Formats: sequence, C-alpha cells, structure tokens
Amino acid sequence: MSATSTKATKTSKKATGEKKSTSTAKKTSPVKEVTSIEEKLDALYNLQKIDSEIDRIRIIRGELPIEVEDLEDEIAGLETRTGKIQSEIDEITEDISNRKLSSKESEAAILKYKERQNNVRNNREYESLSKEIEFQELEIKLNEKRTKEGKIKIENKKELLTEATERLDLKKADLATKKAELDSIISATQKDENKLLKASKEAKKNIEERLVLAYDRLRDNSKNGLAVVELIYGNKQRSGHRDASCGGCFNKIPPQRELDIVTKKKIIICEHCGKILIPSQEESED
Repeated sequence: MSATSTKATKTSKKATGEKKSTSTAKKTSPVKEVTSIEEKLDALYNLQKIDSEIDRIRIIRGELPIEVEDLEDEIAGLETRTGKIQSEIDEITEDISNRKLSSKESEAAILKYKERQNNVRNNREYESLSKEIEFQELEIKLNEKRTKEGKIKIENKKELLTEATERLDLKKADLATKKAELDSIISATQKDENKLLKASKEAKKNIEERLVLAYDRLRDNSKNGLAVVELIYGNKQRSGHRDASCGGCFNKIPPQRELDIVTKKKIIICEHCGKILIPSQEESED
C-alpha cells in the first residue's frame, strides 16, 4: 500500500470518528441543571407562582365539588329512606290483603260449622263445633284489629314518604343547579389548570428532590399553599432603613439574615413559620 493511500485511510477513519462523536453528542444533549443557590431559589419561586395560580383556579371552583358530593350522598340516603318506607307500606298493604282473605276463609268456616251443628248427634260434638266457630270469630276480630292498625300505619308512613320525597326532589334540583355551575367553571378553567399542572411537573424536574419534598411539605401544611414567600418592608425609619419581615407570618427578619436572603447566597427559611424566604420582587425591580 502506498504512503498516499495509508494517509487517506487514516484521514477517513479520523473523519468517521469525528462524525460519530458529533452524532453521539447530539443524542445526549445535557439537560441544564439548577446548581447555584440563586438558580435554586429562582426555580422554587417560579414553581410557587405556578402552583399559586393552580390554587387560584381551585378557589374559583370553591366548595362546589364538596357541596356536590355532599348532596349526592344526601340524595342517596333519601332514596334509601324513601325506598324503605315504600317497602314497609307495601308489606303492610300485603298483610291487610292477606287478613282480608283470612277473614273470608273464617266466615266460610263458620257457615260450614253452623251447618254441621244442625246434624250433630250429641252435645260433645255441638260444643266442639261451637269452639271452632268461636275461634274463627276471634280470628276475624283480630284481623279487623290488625287491619285497622295497619291502615293507620300506612297513613303515617305515607306522610313520611311525602316529606322525604319532597325533600329528595328539592335536593335533586339543588344538585342539578350546582352541577351545572360546577361544570361551567370546570369547562372555563380545566384547560388552564391542566397546562399549569403540566408546567408544575416540569418545573419540579429542574429542582433537586430534597428541595421539592420540603416545598411540598410546606405547601401541605400551609392554609394558603405558600411555601416560598418574599420579604416585605415597613415604613422608612429616620436612619432611612426599613425593617424586613417574612411575607408568610410577618415576623421581623434580622438584618444579617435579610442580607443573606437579598444576596441569594444561602437558602434561608423563616425561623417562625418555616417558609422559604426570597428577596422582595418589587424591591429587586426598583
């Protein structure tokens, strides 16, 4: 092989190697990592803004989802109650019907026993038939008594059923109104909420896990969902200095800690409420 050929081969291999390296570099383009304290604080503040907007949307939705759920539970309870009352009415009605048939059977038996009394051979048979007649008459009286009691029970239960049904109808109408209101709010905000939820998820990917866990814990324990808060400032004193306070609990921040917060050299948490403190955005803009 000539020297020229060998040189060309080496050049070709070198070019191929460079091409592969370039290709590999394209495939594994590094994700930007949030490393400095300032970047971490900025990332947390950005996440807080996104999550606060999600909270705002959910506040607009308000207590409606809970109210709808409570109404659905109440309606289910009323439906069970009305169903039970109706079943009790049906049972009593059936019992009255059965007692009516029983009384007719007793009347037929009495007629049969009376006819047999006309053909008895001795007093013993006559007395035996008389006892049977007396028993059937008692059965008829008992059926009449139970029928009367049953009818009173039915009337009382019908009143309860009417009240429960009216209440059920009102609750169903209330539910329909609240559901329509909730559906309207959801249709107006769901798209934005989904975008924000996705943005929140993406924002968390750029923050180290321990900070995300601390952030989520602070949000869960906060009534207003704030984990990251700005410094707030009072009126100027004669010296020209203004006291800084935590934007979460409004307790004063010592000057040295204020300096650490403003310079973003450390991640500082409020010693009173535990929230992560960042510089005032208004002061930063000024």
